[in-house]
Amino acid sequence: MQFHFSSDLPSGARLVAYPVPQGKLPDTLEPVLREGAAAGRFTGKAGELIAGFVERDGAVRQVALVGIGELGHEGRAADLEKAGGALVTKYLTSGQTELVLDLTGSGLSAPDVASLLMGVRLRAWRYDKYRTKLKDEAKPTLTGVTVVGASGAEEAWSRASAVAEGVELARELVTEPANVIYPESFVERVSARFAGTEAELVVLDEAQMTELGMGALLGVGQGSVRESRVLAIRWNGNPQGGAPTALIGKGVTFDTGGISLKPGAGMEDMKWDMGGSAAVVGAMLALVKRRAKANVVGVVGLVENMPDGNAQRPGDVVTSMNGQTIEVINTDAEGRLVLADVMHWAQQEFSPARMVDFATLTGAMIIALGHEHGGLFANDDKLAEDLLAAGRASGDKLWRFPLSPAYDKLIDSPIADIKNVGPRQAGSITAAQFLQRFVSEGTPWAHCDIAGMVWADKPGATHDKGATGYGVRLIDQFVRDTLES
Repeated sequence: MQFHFSSDLPSGARLVAYPVPQGKLPDTLEPVLREGAAAGRFTGKAGELIAGFVERDGAVRQVALVGIGELGHEGRAADLEKAGGALVTKYLTSGQTELVLDLTGSGLSAPDVASLLMGVRLRAWRYDKYRTKLKDEAKPTLTGVTVVGASGAEEAWSRASAVAEGVELARELVTEPANVIYPESFVERVSARFAGTEAELVVLDEAQMTELGMGALLGVGQGSVRESRVLAIRWNGNPQGGAPTALIGKGVTFDTGGISLKPGAGMEDMKWDMGGSAAVVGAMLALVKRRAKANVVGVVGLVENMPDGNAQRPGDVVTSMNGQTIEVINTDAEGRLVLADVMHWAQQEFSPARMVDFATLTGAMIIALGHEHGGLFANDDKLAEDLLAAGRASGDKLWRFPLSPAYDKLIDSPIADIKNVGPRQAGSITAAQFLQRFVSEGTPWAHCDIAGMVWADKPGATHDKGATGYGVRLIDQFVRDTLES
């Protein structure tokens, strides 16, 4: 989708859309449109849309009115994104190729315009790479948007479009099947997207991880013919900004459950078990592309969990990089094993000021929160509040859960330092308690369990059914608010 800004309405525009605040139809509308809006009970609520045809300058034009909700309230950005998404839902496959957004006299600020266009761009994203027999009427035709009367909004949109690019990368990685995206190819594709930037990339192969003692991570991937990898992306956008913030991502590119095999029904969904790593690399791309004035490093652990003759067994004991021994009770609780080593390595390698991990870690989180919030655990109240605020502002919402020593006894092992699962109760909490044992003393840390958020079974305001790109905008907002403010 191409976006252009203009001071004048293009001659010959066939499709023109006007954003309409709730209860405030434009005074310049033709009577037929005003009557049509009234007949259709159009009030300007966010995402409401009504269309009609009028004659202008001797030609028939299609005109759309899209509601942007009430002006000046806290959820204004979300309303504007919803409006942009509604336009795309209506016209993406309509046969129209160009949409003109006439904002003349709308009173929308530059950030408002960026929000409206963000909704357009994110809702327009599709991944039709493998769909070879789409009917013509199902193929996208809308390829361009011309924004009229939004003087000064280009810079705001430039920053927002960098974030959109990061969301799109995350969606792409999550959508690709596991025979295409596996640890090595994940690294190759991400490396290509950062080519030509000033970001520093570091890749660890299995030999290097073995030398470092990453027994927890390597144990997860030992049943796969695909070699495991660790990828780090470092951005130093503020040379005087001190130690970096570390973002850690779980990247299980496919999760069969290993020897603790998952049920066959729905197992194909487990291609998105690398959604945490996709969020981290997508966010890093956004930060690099908009040249964020912050020091951030993203580190992702990439493995494939398969059940072959060399696979890890329930009851095996592995030694993590920090020396703790782990009794593997269930090989399907593999994400925390990956994160344990990656978190420890990131702390040793980068000495971060704070650390936040993102992982599709537990099915229990979906039971607790459904698909409305990601779960948040933190050892630092300030970090937790900053993340919660970023979630509210970005739309990638979080809900905080407790950490407590009372839960530690549930993951004590009779033969090792720790076991990788506890009982059925408090499954998401015991997973977080496990990870906390790999956080260095004095390091502010938060864990985001986003199992219910990276994939959607139905369309939303700014995404179609499928990959959502959740986490990218949350991270970007967090960096804006806490590291760049």
